[in-house]
Amino acid sequence: MGLPLRVGVLILPEQRWSTARHTWRRAEELGLDHAWTYDHLAWRSLRDSPWFGAVPTLAAAALATQRIRLGPLVASPNFRHPVAFAKELISLDDLADGRLTLGIGAGGEGWDATVLGHPAWSRRERGERFAEFLELTDLVLRQPETTSRGTYYSAHEARNHPGPVQLPRLPFAVAATGPQGMRLAAIHGQTWVTTGDRTRTGPIAAPAGAAMVAEQISRLNEACVAVGRDPGDLDRLVVMGPILDPGLTSVEEFRDGAGRYAEIGITDLVVHWPRPDGVFAGDARLFEHILESVL
Repeated sequence: MGLPLRVGVLILPEQRWSTARHTWRRAEELGLDHAWTYDHLAWRSLRDSPWFGAVPTLAAAALATQRIRLGPLVASPNFRHPVAFAKELISLDDLADGRLTLGIGAGGEGWDATVLGHPAWSRRERGERFAEFLELTDLVLRQPETTSRGTYYSAHEARNHPGPVQLPRLPFAVAATGPQGMRLAAIHGQTWVTTGDRTRTGPIAAPAGAAMVAEQISRLNEACVAVGRDPGDLDRLVVMGPILDPGLTSVEEFRDGAGRYAEIGITDLVVHWPRPDGVFAGDARLFEHILESVL
């Protein structure tokens, strides 16, 4: 019997394409519903290790696969502008023949926040920028021409030809845990994304993790009602690890955990493709066995 939700995988953009190509194709062969990659210029403990750009990686993955949905998880305003990014998204959606989902969030305070030479933004400014970034990206993807002036991001006669394959635009998966972010997810998102409570350390097993996420969903539902949206119209995606334990030690544990998250209304789970060592280390053969057994 299959799982009561969709399952995706997050593949770090750290391998040369001659090797990475096989991982993306294997993700599709395993029957996964979606595959993602991180959108950073440098990331945590892997800052001085091989790391490739998300957009070229997704472009290659789009041409190497046929069915699986693809996207960044998540992009942020840290080093992007809505007009230029929208053009890249239109191109990716074309290459993927309408299989692209934009995972997007406010961004963090790591190296990406200062790599362009400016000080890290305050939490308030980061939230304001995220709201403007989302709104302008949405407009540029929907409209043939956009002129808009904001505090942080503007567009002057920005063209959108031929536009995305998916109309009126490709779906947004908005990562948010706070009130402002959840409001933006309710307004702009087709999917809400969480990694759990970011003030907690993990790994947190499925019973406690599902309870944590259920509390977040309660606040998300309130945000939906406040903007006049049916909460049931919004998909809910949980990224497993490092806060939430993915339960990848056995078929039974993974199936039980997936069931617990499905019971609270989660529609999608994302796990990390195992690395040989360090962060997200795991047994690739066991990982594939579990997915082959449950999908």
